Amino acid sequence: MPSPEKRTFSLPTEQAGYIDSLVASGAYASGSEVVRAGLRALLERDAAVEKWLREEVAGVYDAMRADPGRAISADQVFATVRARHADRVRKWRRAP
Repeated sequence: MPSPEKRTFSLPTEQAGYIDSLVASGAYASGSEVVRAGLRALLERDAAVEKWLREEVAGVYDAMRADPGRAISADQVFATVRARHADRVRKWRRAP
């Protein structure tokens, strides 16, 4: 394992308190462990977003560029979303 680099950061009171509470609870041995876990989570999230963009979004974008007629307007999208939402609200209100 490479030797750690020391860094100094300033955090808002609530974030520093959260780190302290995680250490006090025994979930982590130190504030450094909390920060490392947070950075690992960010790296995983960023990798997942990058994978999604490469594997799903890029293909749809290319298809839309090749055939713009496939597109629907934002008004159509929002109308569909509003209708689905209204339907779910009606079903929820009728549920026992």
